[in-house]
Amino acid sequence: MQTTKTKVINSCLNPVWNEEMTFSMKEPVGIIKFEVFDWDRFKYDDKMGQAFLDLQPVAAATKLRRALRLTAGETNLRKVNPDADNCLLSDSFVTYANGEVAIDARLRLREVESGELFVTIKWIEPDSANTGKQADH
Repeated sequence: MQTTKTKVINSCLNPVWNEEMTFSMKEPVGIIKFEVFDWDRFKYDDKMGQAFLDLQPVAAATKLRRALRLTAGETNLRKVNPDADNCLLSDSFVTYANGEVAIDARLRLREVESGELFVTIKWIEPDSANTGKQADH
């Protein structure tokens, strides 16, 4: 399991992160888990919620892009509906644009009264400069 943390944003009720994280992926592709904490200097950080997103639709769309030999343009490769394997608030599309396969997703935090994450997951092919997928959030 691979983990990483974002920077701490102090004194903000609606923090915004714009950070890139790179992870190596292996078949079978699983679920990415996001955990949100309220940082505390003097005691344990408070868990604010968590969200999940199944990466299989993104991996499948990447294979479809290869099969279709897409090299230019912009197209929706796959529609992803909210279900038990993800925390999507609404339908999302895996798209191909500017040479990248990506999904923009609005996720609802679980185990909390309210809270949302907006994430972009980009899948980068192993023959590219970087291996794996990148998550901006």
